[in-house]
Amino acid sequence: MIRFDNSYARLPQGFFARIAPTPVAAPQLQALNRPLARQLGLDPDWLAGPDGVAMLAGNAIPDGAEPIAQAYAGHQFGGFVPQLGDGRAVLLGEVMAPDGSRHDIQLKGSGPTPFSRRGDGRAWLGPVLREYAVSEFMAAMGVPTTRALAAVTTGETVWREDGLPGAVLTRVAASHIRVGTFQYFAVRGQAEALAALTDHVIARHYPQADGPLALLDQVVARQAETIARWMALGFIHGVMNTDNMAISGETIDYGPCAFMDAYHPDTVFSSIDRMGRYAWAQQPQIAVWNLAQLATCLIPLMGADRDAAIAAATTSVHAFAPTYQAAWLRRFGDKLGLKDSPAIQPLAEALLGLMAEQGADFTRVFAGLGDGRARAEFADPAPFDDWMRDWQAHQPDPALMAEANPRRIPRNHRIEEAIAAAVAGQMEPFRRLFDAVTHPREDRPDWDDLALAPRPEQRVRQTFCGT
Repeated sequence: MIRFDNSYARLPQGFFARIAPTPVAAPQLQALNRPLARQLGLDPDWLAGPDGVAMLAGNAIPDGAEPIAQAYAGHQFGGFVPQLGDGRAVLLGEVMAPDGSRHDIQLKGSGPTPFSRRGDGRAWLGPVLREYAVSEFMAAMGVPTTRALAAVTTGETVWREDGLPGAVLTRVAASHIRVGTFQYFAVRGQAEALAALTDHVIARHYPQADGPLALLDQVVARQAETIARWMALGFIHGVMNTDNMAISGETIDYGPCAFMDAYHPDTVFSSIDRMGRYAWAQQPQIAVWNLAQLATCLIPLMGADRDAAIAAATTSVHAFAPTYQAAWLRRFGDKLGLKDSPAIQPLAEALLGLMAEQGADFTRVFAGLGDGRARAEFADPAPFDDWMRDWQAHQPDPALMAEANPRRIPRNHRIEEAIAAAVAGQMEPFRRLFDAVTHPREDRPDWDDLALAPRPEQRVRQTFCGT
Protein backbone atom coordinates (compact mmCIF):
# COMPACT_ATOMS: atom_id res chain seq x y z
CA MET A 1 0.00 0.00 0.00
CA ILE A 2 1.23 3.51 -0.89
CA ARG A 3 0.61 6.23 1.70
CA PHE A 4 -0.83 9.05 -0.39
CA ASP A 5 -1.84 12.43 1.05
CA ASN A 6 -2.51 14.69 -1.92
CA SER A 7 -2.41 18.24 -0.59
CA TYR A 8 -1.96 19.95 -3.98
CA ALA A 9 -5.04 18.16 -5.35
CA ARG A 10 -7.04 19.76 -2.52
CA LEU A 11 -6.32 23.25 -3.86
CA PRO A 12 -8.99 24.89 -6.06
CA GLN A 13 -9.69 23.39 -9.45
CA GLY A 14 -7.90 26.19 -11.36
CA PHE A 15 -4.55 24.94 -10.11
CA PHE A 16 -4.65 21.79 -12.23
CA ALA A 17 -6.60 19.57 -14.56
CA ARG A 18 -7.67 16.14 -13.39
CA ILE A 19 -6.32 13.75 -15.99
CA ALA A 20 -5.19 10.14 -15.91
CA PRO A 21 -2.06 8.91 -17.69
CA THR A 22 -2.61 7.39 -21.11
CA PRO A 23 -1.98 3.60 -21.01
CA VAL A 24 0.85 2.20 -23.08
CA ALA A 25 1.11 -0.98 -25.12
CA ALA A 26 3.83 -3.08 -23.51
CA PRO A 27 5.60 -1.56 -20.50
CA GLN A 28 8.96 -2.97 -19.48
CA LEU A 29 11.01 -1.88 -16.49
CA GLN A 30 14.48 -0.69 -17.51
CA ALA A 31 15.72 0.87 -14.27
CA LEU A 32 14.47 0.93 -10.69
CA ASN A 33 15.98 3.01 -7.89
CA ARG A 34 15.59 0.53 -5.05
CA PRO A 35 17.26 2.66 -2.34
CA LEU A 36 14.97 5.59 -3.15
CA ALA A 37 11.94 3.29 -3.15
CA ARG A 38 12.80 2.09 0.35
CA GLN A 39 13.38 5.68 1.49
CA LEU A 40 9.84 6.50 0.32
CA GLY A 41 8.39 3.48 2.12
CA LEU A 42 7.67 1.65 -1.14
CA ASP A 43 8.33 -2.04 -1.72
CA PRO A 44 10.92 -2.28 -4.53
CA ASP A 45 10.01 -5.88 -5.27
CA TRP A 46 6.37 -4.88 -5.76
CA LEU A 47 7.43 -1.98 -7.99
CA ALA A 48 9.47 -4.40 -10.11
CA GLY A 49 6.53 -6.78 -10.46
CA PRO A 50 3.65 -6.61 -12.96
CA ASP A 51 1.40 -4.39 -10.82
CA GLY A 52 4.20 -2.00 -9.98
CA VAL A 53 5.37 -1.70 -13.58
CA ALA A 54 1.77 -1.06 -14.66
CA MET A 55 1.65 1.86 -12.21
CA LEU A 56 5.06 3.22 -13.30
CA ALA A 57 3.93 3.15 -16.93
CA GLY A 58 0.58 4.83 -16.22
CA ASN A 59 -1.47 1.73 -17.02
CA ALA A 60 -2.82 1.40 -13.48
CA ILE A 61 -3.77 4.01 -10.90
CA PRO A 62 -2.98 2.94 -7.34
CA ASP A 63 -5.49 3.38 -4.54
CA GLY A 64 -5.27 6.85 -3.05
CA ALA A 65 -3.71 8.49 -6.10
CA GLU A 66 -5.39 11.57 -7.63
CA PRO A 67 -3.77 12.11 -11.04
CA ILE A 68 -3.49 15.74 -12.09
CA ALA A 69 -1.59 17.93 -14.54
CA GLN A 70 -0.44 21.14 -12.92
CA ALA A 71 -1.00 24.58 -14.43
CA TYR A 72 1.78 27.15 -14.65
CA ALA A 73 3.12 29.93 -16.84
CA GLY A 74 6.71 31.00 -17.47
CA HIS A 75 9.33 33.13 -19.10
CA GLN A 76 11.01 31.02 -21.77
CA PHE A 77 14.31 32.58 -22.86
CA GLY A 78 12.98 35.90 -21.58
CA GLY A 79 9.64 35.78 -23.40
CA PHE A 80 6.54 35.33 -21.28
CA VAL A 81 4.06 32.53 -22.03
CA PRO A 82 0.91 32.89 -19.88
CA GLN A 83 -0.08 29.22 -20.04
CA LEU A 84 2.30 26.29 -20.08
CA GLY A 85 1.56 23.54 -17.57
CA ASP A 86 2.33 19.83 -17.47
CA GLY A 87 2.11 18.98 -21.14
CA ARG A 88 3.61 15.49 -20.86
CA ALA A 89 3.52 14.70 -17.16
CA VAL A 90 0.93 13.59 -14.64
CA LEU A 91 1.32 13.94 -10.89
CA LEU A 92 -0.01 10.70 -9.42
CA GLY A 93 -0.03 12.08 -5.91
CA GLU A 94 2.06 12.83 -2.84
CA VAL A 95 3.64 10.01 -0.89
CA MET A 96 4.28 10.26 2.83
CA ALA A 97 7.63 8.62 3.59
CA PRO A 98 8.29 6.77 6.85
CA ASP A 99 10.20 9.81 8.18
CA GLY A 100 7.12 12.00 7.66
CA SER A 101 8.48 13.83 4.61
CA ARG A 102 6.21 14.49 1.62
CA HIS A 103 7.20 13.66 -1.96
CA ASP A 104 5.48 14.12 -5.32
CA ILE A 105 5.34 11.04 -7.54
CA GLN A 106 5.12 12.18 -11.14
CA LEU A 107 5.04 10.23 -14.40
CA LYS A 108 6.93 12.13 -17.10
CA GLY A 109 6.09 11.12 -20.66
CA SER A 110 2.68 9.77 -19.64
CA GLY A 111 0.59 11.13 -22.51
CA PRO A 112 -1.26 14.29 -23.52
CA THR A 113 -2.94 16.66 -21.07
CA PRO A 114 -4.96 19.84 -21.50
CA PHE A 115 -1.61 21.68 -21.41
CA SER A 116 0.09 19.71 -24.20
CA ARG A 117 -0.20 22.46 -26.83
CA ARG A 118 -0.65 19.97 -29.70
CA GLY A 119 2.21 17.78 -28.43
CA ASP A 120 1.92 14.02 -28.04
CA GLY A 121 2.69 14.12 -24.31
CA ARG A 122 5.27 11.37 -24.67
CA ALA A 123 8.99 11.04 -23.99
CA TRP A 124 11.55 8.87 -25.67
CA LEU A 125 14.14 6.74 -23.95
CA GLY A 126 17.13 9.07 -24.41
CA PRO A 127 15.96 12.04 -22.31
CA VAL A 128 14.51 9.67 -19.72
CA LEU A 129 17.87 7.95 -19.21
CA ARG A 130 19.74 11.28 -19.26
CA GLU A 131 17.58 12.71 -16.45
CA TYR A 132 17.71 9.42 -14.55
CA ALA A 133 21.51 9.35 -14.51
CA VAL A 134 22.17 13.06 -14.06
CA SER A 135 19.61 13.66 -11.30
CA GLU A 136 20.89 10.68 -9.30
CA PHE A 137 24.50 11.84 -9.73
CA MET A 138 23.44 15.24 -8.41
CA ALA A 139 21.76 13.58 -5.43
CA ALA A 140 24.93 11.57 -4.75
CA MET A 141 26.90 14.83 -4.68
CA GLY A 142 24.47 16.47 -2.26
CA VAL A 143 22.85 18.85 -4.74
CA PRO A 144 19.16 19.60 -4.05
CA THR A 145 17.38 17.83 -6.88
CA THR A 146 14.39 15.93 -8.07
CA ARG A 147 15.05 12.20 -8.06
CA ALA A 148 14.48 9.32 -10.46
CA LEU A 149 12.52 6.34 -9.15
CA ALA A 150 12.10 4.32 -12.33
CA ALA A 151 12.42 4.24 -16.10
CA VAL A 152 9.97 2.17 -18.12
CA THR A 153 9.85 1.62 -21.86
CA THR A 154 6.37 1.65 -23.36
CA GLY A 155 6.60 -0.71 -26.31
CA GLU A 156 5.49 2.19 -28.49
CA THR A 157 7.30 4.41 -30.98
CA VAL A 158 7.65 8.13 -30.31
CA TRP A 159 8.14 10.21 -33.44
CA ARG A 160 10.59 13.08 -33.38
CA GLU A 161 12.98 13.41 -36.33
CA ASP A 162 12.79 9.60 -36.46
CA GLY A 163 10.90 6.85 -34.70
CA LEU A 164 12.33 6.31 -31.21
CA PRO A 165 11.47 3.97 -28.32
CA GLY A 166 8.95 5.54 -25.96
CA ALA A 167 9.60 5.69 -22.23
CA VAL A 168 8.21 7.06 -18.98
CA LEU A 169 10.29 8.47 -16.14
CA THR A 170 8.92 8.29 -12.60
CA ARG A 171 10.17 11.47 -10.96
CA VAL A 172 10.20 12.22 -7.24
CA ALA A 173 10.26 15.78 -5.94
CA ALA A 174 9.62 17.73 -2.76
CA SER A 175 7.05 19.38 -5.03
CA HIS A 176 6.71 20.48 -8.63
CA ILE A 177 5.72 24.05 -7.75
CA ARG A 178 7.66 26.54 -9.83
CA VAL A 179 8.20 30.27 -10.15
CA GLY A 180 5.93 29.89 -13.17
CA THR A 181 3.15 28.54 -10.93
CA PHE A 182 3.05 31.91 -9.16
CA GLN A 183 3.22 33.70 -12.50
CA TYR A 184 0.20 31.76 -13.76
CA PHE A 185 -2.08 33.33 -11.15
CA ALA A 186 -0.36 36.71 -10.92
CA VAL A 187 -0.74 37.46 -14.63
CA ARG A 188 -4.45 36.65 -14.37
CA GLY A 189 -4.93 38.91 -11.37
CA GLN A 190 -6.22 35.98 -9.30
CA ALA A 191 -5.31 37.31 -5.88
CA GLU A 192 -7.15 34.64 -3.90
CA ALA A 193 -5.49 31.83 -5.81
CA LEU A 194 -2.10 33.50 -5.43
CA ALA A 195 -2.63 33.80 -1.69
CA ALA A 196 -3.73 30.16 -1.47
CA LEU A 197 -0.62 29.06 -3.38
CA THR A 198 1.59 31.13 -1.09
CA ASP A 199 0.01 29.63 2.01
CA HIS A 200 0.41 26.14 0.55
CA VAL A 201 4.10 26.65 -0.23
CA ILE A 202 4.83 28.10 3.20
CA ALA A 203 3.11 25.18 4.92
CA ARG A 204 4.81 22.62 2.70
CA HIS A 205 8.34 23.96 2.31
CA TYR A 206 8.96 26.96 4.56
CA PRO A 207 6.87 26.60 7.72
CA GLN A 208 9.10 29.08 9.54
CA ALA A 209 8.17 31.86 7.08
CA ASP A 210 5.59 34.26 8.49
CA GLY A 211 4.37 35.71 5.20
CA PRO A 212 5.16 36.29 1.52
CA LEU A 213 8.26 38.43 2.13
CA ALA A 214 9.80 35.83 4.44
CA LEU A 215 8.93 33.20 1.86
CA LEU A 216 10.78 35.17 -0.81
CA ASP A 217 13.79 35.56 1.50
CA GLN A 218 14.02 31.84 2.02
CA VAL A 219 13.52 30.89 -1.64
CA VAL A 220 16.32 33.31 -2.54
CA ALA A 221 18.62 31.70 0.04
CA ARG A 222 17.88 28.16 -1.16
CA GLN A 223 18.39 29.01 -4.80
CA ALA A 224 21.71 30.70 -4.01
CA GLU A 225 22.96 27.50 -2.39
CA THR A 226 21.70 25.30 -5.24
CA ILE A 227 23.27 27.42 -7.97
CA ALA A 228 26.60 27.52 -6.10
CA ARG A 229 26.56 23.72 -6.02
CA TRP A 230 25.88 23.62 -9.78
CA MET A 231 28.82 25.89 -10.43
CA ALA A 232 31.16 23.79 -8.31
CA LEU A 233 30.39 20.73 -10.45
CA GLY A 234 30.65 22.45 -13.84
CA PHE A 235 26.93 21.78 -14.35
CA ILE A 236 24.98 23.70 -16.98
CA HIS A 237 21.21 23.39 -16.66
CA GLY A 238 20.61 24.55 -20.20
CA VAL A 239 17.07 25.89 -19.88
CA MET A 240 16.69 28.07 -16.78
CA ASN A 241 13.23 29.37 -17.67
CA THR A 242 11.03 30.48 -14.79
CA ASP A 243 8.85 27.41 -15.29
CA ASN A 244 11.99 25.32 -14.68
CA MET A 245 12.90 26.87 -11.32
CA ALA A 246 11.43 24.95 -8.39
CA ILE A 247 10.25 26.90 -5.35
CA SER A 248 11.63 24.13 -3.14
CA GLY A 249 15.18 24.92 -4.29
CA GLU A 250 15.56 21.56 -6.03
CA THR A 251 17.13 21.22 -9.46
CA ILE A 252 14.29 20.33 -11.84
CA ASP A 253 13.64 19.71 -15.54
CA TYR A 254 17.08 18.58 -16.68
CA GLY A 255 16.28 18.69 -20.39
CA PRO A 256 19.42 19.67 -22.38
CA CYS A 257 21.62 19.75 -19.27
CA ALA A 258 25.33 18.95 -19.49
CA PHE A 259 28.61 19.04 -17.59
CA MET A 260 31.64 20.86 -18.89
CA ASP A 261 34.63 18.88 -20.09
CA ALA A 262 37.19 21.54 -21.04
CA TYR A 263 36.58 24.54 -18.82
CA HIS A 264 35.38 27.85 -20.19
CA PRO A 265 32.94 30.16 -18.40
CA ASP A 266 30.89 30.78 -21.55
CA THR A 267 30.23 27.10 -22.20
CA VAL A 268 26.79 26.32 -23.65
CA PHE A 269 25.48 22.96 -24.85
CA SER A 270 21.73 23.43 -25.27
CA SER A 271 20.73 23.46 -28.93
CA ILE A 272 17.98 25.99 -28.24
CA ASP A 273 20.21 28.44 -26.31
CA ARG A 274 21.59 30.13 -29.37
CA MET A 275 22.56 33.37 -27.60
CA GLY A 276 24.18 31.81 -24.54
CA ARG A 277 21.56 33.14 -22.14
CA TYR A 278 22.00 30.11 -19.88
CA ALA A 279 25.78 29.59 -20.20
CA TRP A 280 27.65 28.29 -17.15
CA ALA A 281 28.80 31.72 -15.97
CA GLN A 282 25.37 33.27 -16.57
CA GLN A 283 23.49 30.96 -14.21
CA PRO A 284 23.73 33.11 -11.04
CA GLN A 285 22.51 36.19 -12.91
CA ILE A 286 19.64 34.25 -14.46
CA ALA A 287 18.67 32.96 -11.02
CA VAL A 288 18.40 36.58 -9.84
CA TRP A 289 16.29 37.42 -12.89
CA ASN A 290 13.96 34.51 -12.18
CA LEU A 291 13.68 35.41 -8.52
CA ALA A 292 12.77 38.97 -9.48
CA GLN A 293 9.81 37.52 -11.40
CA LEU A 294 8.76 35.63 -8.27
CA ALA A 295 9.10 38.82 -6.23
CA THR A 296 6.86 40.65 -8.70
CA CYS A 297 4.17 38.01 -8.16
CA LEU A 298 4.37 38.28 -4.38
CA ILE A 299 4.36 42.09 -4.08
CA PRO A 300 0.52 42.37 -4.15
CA LEU A 301 0.42 40.09 -1.09
CA MET A 302 2.88 42.21 0.91
CA GLY A 303 0.49 44.85 2.17
CA ALA A 304 -1.33 47.95 1.00
CA ASP A 305 1.78 50.14 0.69
CA ARG A 306 2.98 49.05 -2.75
CA ASP A 307 6.10 51.22 -2.70
CA ALA A 308 7.18 49.71 0.62
CA ALA A 309 6.46 46.22 -0.72
CA ILE A 310 8.54 46.85 -3.84
CA ALA A 311 11.43 48.13 -1.75
CA ALA A 312 11.28 45.13 0.58
CA ALA A 313 11.06 42.65 -2.30
CA THR A 314 13.97 44.35 -4.08
CA THR A 315 16.11 44.09 -0.95
CA SER A 316 15.20 40.41 -0.69
CA VAL A 317 16.22 39.63 -4.27
CA HIS A 318 19.43 41.65 -3.90
CA ALA A 319 20.36 39.39 -0.98
CA PHE A 320 21.03 36.64 -3.52
CA ALA A 321 24.44 38.06 -4.42
CA PRO A 322 26.11 37.95 -0.98
CA THR A 323 24.37 34.67 -0.11
CA TYR A 324 25.53 33.10 -3.36
CA GLN A 325 29.05 34.46 -2.93
CA ALA A 326 29.30 32.92 0.53
CA ALA A 327 28.00 29.59 -0.82
CA TRP A 328 30.42 29.76 -3.77
CA LEU A 329 33.34 30.33 -1.40
CA ARG A 330 32.29 27.33 0.70
CA ARG A 331 31.95 25.05 -2.33
CA PHE A 332 35.18 26.08 -4.03
CA GLY A 333 36.94 26.22 -0.67
CA ASP A 334 36.04 22.56 -0.16
CA LYS A 335 37.23 21.75 -3.69
CA LEU A 336 40.59 23.33 -2.83
CA GLY A 337 40.70 21.74 0.60
CA LEU A 338 40.50 25.09 2.37
CA LYS A 339 38.10 26.31 5.04
CA ASP A 340 37.27 29.95 5.78
CA SER A 341 40.47 31.20 4.18
CA PRO A 342 40.80 34.59 2.47
CA ALA A 343 42.93 32.76 -0.11
CA ILE A 344 39.98 30.74 -1.49
CA GLN A 345 38.70 33.31 -3.96
CA PRO A 346 42.03 34.41 -5.47
CA LEU A 347 43.29 30.84 -5.67
CA ALA A 348 40.06 29.54 -7.23
CA GLU A 349 39.84 32.38 -9.73
CA ALA A 350 43.49 32.00 -10.70
CA LEU A 351 43.09 28.26 -11.24
CA LEU A 352 39.92 28.72 -13.30
CA GLY A 353 41.74 31.34 -15.37
CA LEU A 354 44.56 28.90 -16.11
CA MET A 355 42.05 26.19 -16.99
CA ALA A 356 40.21 28.50 -19.39
CA GLU A 357 43.44 29.58 -21.10
CA GLN A 358 44.53 26.00 -21.73
CA GLY A 359 41.19 24.22 -22.06
CA ALA A 360 41.91 21.99 -19.07
CA ASP A 361 39.22 19.55 -17.99
CA PHE A 362 37.12 20.96 -15.12
CA THR A 363 36.43 17.73 -13.27
CA ARG A 364 39.83 16.10 -13.79
CA VAL A 365 41.78 19.15 -12.62
CA PHE A 366 39.93 19.40 -9.31
CA ALA A 367 39.88 15.63 -8.78
CA GLY A 368 43.59 15.52 -9.57
CA LEU A 369 44.62 18.11 -7.00
CA GLY A 370 44.60 15.50 -4.28
CA ASP A 371 46.65 12.84 -6.06
CA GLY A 372 49.05 14.89 -8.17
CA ARG A 373 47.37 14.15 -11.49
CA ALA A 374 46.02 17.65 -12.11
CA ARG A 375 49.31 18.78 -13.69
CA ALA A 376 48.82 16.43 -16.63
CA GLU A 377 45.66 18.30 -17.63
CA PHE A 378 47.68 21.37 -18.69
CA ALA A 379 49.49 21.51 -22.02
CA ASP A 380 51.90 24.02 -20.48
CA PRO A 381 52.18 23.04 -16.82
CA ALA A 382 54.61 25.80 -15.76
CA PRO A 383 51.91 28.34 -14.75
CA PHE A 384 50.05 25.59 -12.91
CA ASP A 385 53.23 24.67 -11.04
CA ASP A 386 53.48 28.26 -9.80
CA TRP A 387 49.84 28.17 -8.72
CA MET A 388 50.38 24.81 -7.03
CA ARG A 389 53.16 26.18 -4.83
CA ASP A 390 50.94 29.04 -3.66
CA TRP A 391 48.04 26.66 -2.97
CA GLN A 392 50.10 24.09 -1.09
CA ALA A 393 51.41 26.80 1.21
CA HIS A 394 47.89 26.96 2.70
CA GLN A 395 48.04 23.28 3.73
CA PRO A 396 44.91 21.97 1.96
CA ASP A 397 42.86 19.25 3.63
CA PRO A 398 42.73 16.08 1.45
CA ALA A 399 39.51 14.89 3.13
CA LEU A 400 37.66 18.06 2.10
CA MET A 401 38.82 17.67 -1.49
CA ALA A 402 37.92 13.99 -1.64
CA GLU A 403 34.37 14.77 -0.54
CA ALA A 404 33.85 17.78 -2.81
CA ASN A 405 35.49 16.61 -6.04
CA PRO A 406 33.90 13.72 -7.94
CA ARG A 407 36.21 11.38 -9.80
CA ARG A 408 33.49 10.80 -12.38
CA ILE A 409 30.60 12.83 -13.75
CA PRO A 410 27.90 11.83 -16.28
CA ARG A 411 29.97 13.03 -19.21
CA ASN A 412 28.00 13.96 -22.29
CA HIS A 413 29.69 11.47 -24.60
CA ARG A 414 29.25 8.63 -22.13
CA ILE A 415 25.55 9.41 -21.74
CA GLU A 416 25.15 9.49 -25.52
CA GLU A 417 26.93 6.14 -25.84
CA ALA A 418 24.69 4.61 -23.17
CA ILE A 419 21.57 5.99 -24.84
CA ALA A 420 22.60 4.65 -28.25
CA ALA A 421 23.16 1.22 -26.73
CA ALA A 422 19.81 1.35 -24.92
CA VAL A 423 17.98 2.26 -28.12
CA ALA A 424 19.61 -0.83 -29.66
CA GLY A 425 18.27 -2.91 -26.77
CA GLN A 426 21.45 -3.05 -24.68
CA MET A 427 20.95 -1.57 -21.21
CA GLU A 428 24.21 -2.79 -19.65
CA PRO A 429 26.28 0.29 -20.68
CA PHE A 430 23.71 2.54 -19.00
CA ARG A 431 23.66 0.40 -15.85
CA ARG A 432 27.46 0.51 -15.63
CA LEU A 433 27.53 4.28 -16.16
CA PHE A 434 24.77 4.76 -13.60
CA ASP A 435 26.58 2.70 -10.98
CA ALA A 436 29.77 4.68 -11.58
CA VAL A 437 28.26 8.17 -11.40
CA THR A 438 26.15 7.38 -8.35
CA HIS A 439 29.36 6.41 -6.54
CA PRO A 440 31.26 9.43 -7.84
CA ARG A 441 33.96 9.62 -5.17
CA GLU A 442 35.02 5.97 -5.20
CA ASP A 443 38.43 5.13 -6.64
CA ARG A 444 37.60 2.12 -8.82
CA PRO A 445 40.12 1.09 -11.50
CA ASP A 446 37.36 -0.71 -13.43
CA TRP A 447 35.62 2.66 -13.85
CA ASP A 448 38.73 4.64 -14.83
CA ASP A 449 37.66 4.82 -18.48
CA LEU A 450 34.47 6.64 -17.45
CA ALA A 451 36.56 9.39 -15.84
CA LEU A 452 38.46 10.19 -19.04
CA ALA A 453 37.81 13.39 -20.94
CA PRO A 454 36.44 12.83 -24.43
CA ARG A 455 38.77 12.53 -27.37
CA PRO A 456 38.13 15.17 -30.07
CA GLU A 457 35.93 12.81 -32.07
CA GLN A 458 33.90 11.94 -28.94
CA ARG A 459 33.03 15.50 -27.98
CA VAL A 460 29.34 16.32 -27.70
CA ARG A 461 28.82 19.93 -28.68
CA GLN A 462 25.03 20.13 -28.39
CA THR A 463 22.38 18.66 -26.15
CA PHE A 464 18.66 18.62 -26.82
CA CYS A 465 15.39 18.90 -24.95
CA GLY A 466 13.29 15.78 -24.72
CA THR A 467 10.11 17.30 -26.11
